[in-house]
Amino acid sequence: MFFKNKSVLVAGGTGLVGIPLVRLLIEQEANVRIASIDDKSRAHPRADFHKVDLTDYDNCLKVCQDMDYVFNLLCIKGSPDAVKKYPATMMRPMILFNTHLFDAARQAKVRGFLYTSSVGVYYPASIYHEDDTDRTPAPPADFAGRAKLFGEWYATAQRVEHNWNITIVRPANVYGPYDNFDSLNATAVPSLIKRALTENPMTVWGDGSPIRDFIHAEDIAMGMLIIAEKNPNQPVNLGSGAGVTIRELVETIVSVLNTKPEIIWDKSKPNGDAKRILNTSRAKELGFEPKIGLRQGIKDTIEWYGSHMNETGKRYDIFNNAHN
Repeated sequence: MFFKNKSVLVAGGTGLVGIPLVRLLIEQEANVRIASIDDKSRAHPRADFHKVDLTDYDNCLKVCQDMDYVFNLLCIKGSPDAVKKYPATMMRPMILFNTHLFDAARQAKVRGFLYTSSVGVYYPASIYHEDDTDRTPAPPADFAGRAKLFGEWYATAQRVEHNWNITIVRPANVYGPYDNFDSLNATAVPSLIKRALTENPMTVWGDGSPIRDFIHAEDIAMGMLIIAEKNPNQPVNLGSGAGVTIRELVETIVSVLNTKPEIIWDKSKPNGDAKRILNTSRAKELGFEPKIGLRQGIKDTIEWYGSHMNETGKRYDIFNNAHN
C-alpha cells in the first residue's frame, strides 16, 4: 500500500493503461487526480477529473499542484501507416507534454515521477535490453520512438541536476479493454479483433511467423506500481519476455469467437521484422511478472469491445484531426 493517502496525478488516466492504474491506486486508498482530454465518462468516478490539454505548461502546473507523485502515461499511439503519414502530428505534442509535465511537476515540488516510455526507443533487434539505447538509439525515421527517447533523456537530466526521483518504464505491445479500435489508427491487437468480428474471410499480411511481445494493460498497470515503489535509477522493460507469433495471435483471437472467420495469409505482403521481444530480467529482479495469459487477455478484450463498441469514440484520437 505504498500510495495509501498519497495525492497522485495520473496524466492519461482515461486511457488503455490509465484506467486500470487509476483503479489500482484507488484500491490502495490513494487520492487520485486524472488529467486527460478524453470524455469524462472514461474517468473513474472516485477520481478528481480535469479535462485539460497538457501541451500547455500552465495546465500542467495547475494539475501538478499539491501532488505527491505523478504518473505520465501520455502517449500517441497509431497504426504503422498513421505513424508514417503523420510524424509531425504525433511528435510535436509528445515533446511538449513530456517536457512541460516534467518542468511543472518539479516546480510544484512533486516528490516522485514515473515516465512511460516505449518499445519504440529501441533500434530493431531480436531481444531488447535496457542498455541497448546507450549504443543504438531508435532510427532517425522512427519519430515516435525518438520523441519517447528524448523524454527519457530529459528525465535523466532532471534526475542528475535536481536529484529527483524519476522512474522510467518501457512497455511492450500493450493491449486490453479501452484500446483504440479505429480501423485507420489501431495497433495490431485491436485492429485484428475488429477485423475478425467484421470480415469473413479475414486476410492477414505475411505468413504469421513474426514474433512480438504482447502484454495486457492490467499487467502493465500493476508493473508500474511495483517499479514506482522500488524507484530504480535505470529504465525497466515491462513485457511478457516470451513472445507470440502473429499466427498464434490471430488464431487465438479467432478461437474465442462464436463465429469464426476463415483466415487467409497474404504471403505476397511483407512480414516485418522477424522477432522483437523485451528482455525482462530487470523487472523480474524488482518483483514484477505478468499474470494474464494471451488467451485470457484476448477473451477479456473481445468481451469488452463487444459491449462497448458505441463508446470507443469517447477517447481522443489525434489522427482523426490529421485526416481532415
